[in-house]
Amino acid sequence: MSYFNAVRVREDIPALTRIINGRPITYLDSGASTLPPRSVIEAMDTYYRLRHANVHRGVYQTANEATDAYEGAREAVAQFLNAPGGAEGVVFTKNCTESFNLLAKSWGVANLRDGDVVLISEMEHHANIVPWFQLRESVDLEVRFIPVDDNFELDLTNIDELLRGVKLLSLTAMSNVLGTINPVKSLARLAHEHGALVAIDASQSVGHLPIDLVDLDVDFMMFSGHKMLGPTGIGVFWTRPEILNAMPPFLGGGGMIADVRLDGYTPATGFTRFEAGTPMIAEAVGLHAAVRYLEGLGMANIEAHDRELTVDAISRLNDQFDGRVRIIGPAAHAERGGVLSLDVEGVHPHDIAQVLDEIGVCVRPGHHCAKPLMKKFNLAATARASYGPYSLPSDTDALLEGLQRAITFFG
Repeated sequence: MSYFNAVRVREDIPALTRIINGRPITYLDSGASTLPPRSVIEAMDTYYRLRHANVHRGVYQTANEATDAYEGAREAVAQFLNAPGGAEGVVFTKNCTESFNLLAKSWGVANLRDGDVVLISEMEHHANIVPWFQLRESVDLEVRFIPVDDNFELDLTNIDELLRGVKLLSLTAMSNVLGTINPVKSLARLAHEHGALVAIDASQSVGHLPIDLVDLDVDFMMFSGHKMLGPTGIGVFWTRPEILNAMPPFLGGGGMIADVRLDGYTPATGFTRFEAGTPMIAEAVGLHAAVRYLEGLGMANIEAHDRELTVDAISRLNDQFDGRVRIIGPAAHAERGGVLSLDVEGVHPHDIAQVLDEIGVCVRPGHHCAKPLMKKFNLAATARASYGPYSLPSDTDALLEGLQRAITFFG
């Protein structure tokens, strides 16, 4: 049975004990990286202290324990996602960006030909843009974009036309800039009707919303562990096992082979062929602990918590600043997550972030690896505040205090 209380969650997060410039830290940068709970840190520490060994090779006890821990993490991720085919479709990468490169440079190279179309959106992270542009350098590939409307949502008016001839729809489930939650399930159904496969960037949603791959009926999903209370250095690439088995290896070397001869090599089958060399064992252990922690909280509970904080913050931002602080994202009543990109009239986002840091408030200024989207709305940058399961209304209090300080100082 899941249990959720944000005050209790905070007690599990060592980083939240920090004092910054004489103030308790107010961490509002979960969109960039979430803070790991003690159970994640301790799981990795235990691995390094007692079970550190390479996996899939040794026959001694600690090597077997390391292998069991590594593969147990794969099973845990598959269960967390309700993945068709179970763990057989889960590949560990170092982050979501590498997962998208795996998609483009393995599946894409093997399946896309001159004249084929990949459809993405104007709100994508660079990780879901640049690999397709790189592939376009060797294949006459069309990269087509779903526009974003003035309500900061996908403009699906001409979606049937946009899907014509598309081999892959690759889309973020939730924008890391706008907080927009996209209608993945309905778009996947429509894309399949047009004969396209569907890839989903779940980095912003995997630690905040329930995910059920059977229900979503998508073909690929990518995300990073550090966005879901886990460690940095590990990401997930998931696809249906039958698709994975037909994809060529991405990296070559030890561990990904069935045989090597003087005249060539034979790759291993399944996920093994995509995990060349010594993998991120400790990080997988930490990711496993993060999955179990999130399951204990309950993803529906986390979603409701994010929603409550976001609605409250948007209302208070609008009331207190009378239009001077513009939220670059959907209104509170729309389908959106706990990401608030702020454009403050007359104050640069980096100045906002610096003033906020003076009172211990952590936000992210910049283009958030989404330059096409920023250019769409004539923005060089925003100051982005983003919530996690450990966030409280008092964090919004500190954000508003800092914004008022910045406006007063620069106004």
